[in-house]
Amino acid sequence: MKPIRRSAAVVTTIAATAAAVLAASGMLAASASAAPNTPANSSSHAFIGPLHNTKVVASTIPANGDVNPYGVAVVPRSTGDLYRGDVLVSNFNNMANVQGTGTTIVQVSPEGKAKLFAQISDKACPGGVGLTTALVALRSGWVIVGSLPTKGGNISGAGCLIVLDRFGHVRETFRGGGINGPWDMGSLDLGNQAVLFVTNVLNGTVAGNGHNVFGGTVLRLVIRIPQFGLPFIWFRATIGSGFPEALNSSALVLGPTGAGLGANGTLYVADTITNRIAAIPDAVFRDFSAGAGFTVSRGRALNNPLGLVVAPNGDILTVNGGNGNLVEVTPFGAQIAVRRLDSSGSPPGAGALFGLAVVPNQRAVYFVDDATNQLDLLH
Repeated sequence: MKPIRRSAAVVTTIAATAAAVLAASGMLAASASAAPNTPANSSSHAFIGPLHNTKVVASTIPANGDVNPYGVAVVPRSTGDLYRGDVLVSNFNNMANVQGTGTTIVQVSPEGKAKLFAQISDKACPGGVGLTTALVALRSGWVIVGSLPTKGGNISGAGCLIVLDRFGHVRETFRGGGINGPWDMGSLDLGNQAVLFVTNVLNGTVAGNGHNVFGGTVLRLVIRIPQFGLPFIWFRATIGSGFPEALNSSALVLGPTGAGLGANGTLYVADTITNRIAAIPDAVFRDFSAGAGFTVSRGRALNNPLGLVVAPNGDILTVNGGNGNLVEVTPFGAQIAVRRLDSSGSPPGAGALFGLAVVPNQRAVYFVDDATNQLDLLH
C-alpha cells in the first residue's frame, strides 16, 4: 500500500501547481486555437510563419575543443553564474570528434558572448561522461544534463543525469531506476519541484547490432527541490515504452529524442526512427506506460525528427536529423510550416540539427548546428 499512497500524494501535491502553470502559459487553451484542416506548408497561422532569417549567435566550442553541440536550454532566472535569457549548450563530442566524450556546457548571452559554464567529471555516472541533448535549466538554479558515455568508440555504460549547481559544479548524480541512455529531456518547472520527462535509448539497443530494438522509454521523474540541501527524485514512473531504437554510426544511437509538454499536459515525443511525432496524454500525472503513444503526425516533411519543443501557440516544433529542416506541426497533426536551417553536407543538413528552444517573450527560435558548432537564431 505504501507505493500507492506515495503516488497519490505526489499527484495531489503537483496537480494544482501544474494546472496553474499550464493555464498561465496558455497551454490549456492552445488546442482550441489550432485549425485541424490547415493544409501542409500553409504558414499563415504558424509560429514560425514570419521567421525567414537565421544568424549566428556564437561558436559553441570551448577552450578544451569539445564539439557537436546537442542540448539547448534557456536560463529562466539569474542566480550564481547563470543569467536570465542566456543559453546553455551541451557538447557531445571531444576535440577529437569522438562521440559520447563531450564534457562541457557553454553559456551564451543573447548578444553572443560565450563562456564556459561547466566542464564535467563525474565518477558516479555509469560509464563516464558524454553529454547529450537532455539539458534543463530550472528556476531554482539547478541545471540537469544527461550523459550517454563511450570509451574506445563503444558505449561504456547506462549513463546518468548529472545535477549541477548555479556555479556549474557537480553536486549529485541520478542513475539507475530506468535511467538508461538519457538522450533528451523535457520539463515542467514548478519552482520547489520539477517534473522531468527523460527519453532513454539503451534498453536493449547495444544487443541490437544496428537493428531496431523496441525498448526506448520515456521516464517521468518528479524532482523535489528543498530550500536547503540537494534535489532528490521523489517519484518516478515509466510513462512511455516500446519506442524503436538502434545503434547508428553517424549519431551513435537513434531512438526517442525530443520531448515537449503541450496542451492539457500531453507530452510530445520525437520518435526518430519511425518519422513521427508521438503523444503521451496526461503525462504530468500518469504513473503507467502509454506504450509508444498515439501518432500525431508521420512522414511528409518529417525526416528523422530529433530535438522538439512546444511553441507558445501550442504547436510542435521539431528539427530533422535527415535534413536541415525545422517543421511545425499542430496538435491535430497538420504540418503547417517548414524552414531550412542548414544546407551543409550531403544530403543538405543531414545530421546537423539537435537541440532547440523558443526565445522567451520573442517570436524566434534558438537552435544548434553541429555541422558548424554554433548556436544560431531563427528570427
